[in-house]
Amino acid sequence: MIIYGVAFLAFCTLAGIFIGELLGKLIGVPANVGGVGIAMMLLIFLGSYLHKRGVLDATSEKGVAFWSAIYIPIVVAMAAQQNVYGALSGGPMAIIAGTLAVVVAFALVPVLSRLGQKKPEALDTTPLTKLPR
Repeated sequence: MIIYGVAFLAFCTLAGIFIGELLGKLIGVPANVGGVGIAMMLLIFLGSYLHKRGVLDATSEKGVAFWSAIYIPIVVAMAAQQNVYGALSGGPMAIIAGTLAVVVAFALVPVLSRLGQKKPEALDTTPLTKLPR
């Protein structure tokens, strides 16, 4: 089964936008709530899941890796078009929420780093004198 990066990114983006719109409607906000972030998380988690299951071949893995790397600037560009002035004039809650999100994200970097490391192989503690000859 071949899944190229663009198709995988498109699926994750559409799913993220749909979930973001659904979340917006559920909380009564007439906007997409976190759809791009949800899409990014889907891209990471589904890509990792499919890689562990051996579903992705080498070509697909390269495509997914490329679009995973390029997706961060896309998210930044999409966030740049948000109404920053409206958020700042909305009061301190927007500033507190943004600052808190950044602090939590920075705090999670070491945790995610530890989760991503491979466990060391168990060392053989058999004494050299007891090895078969």
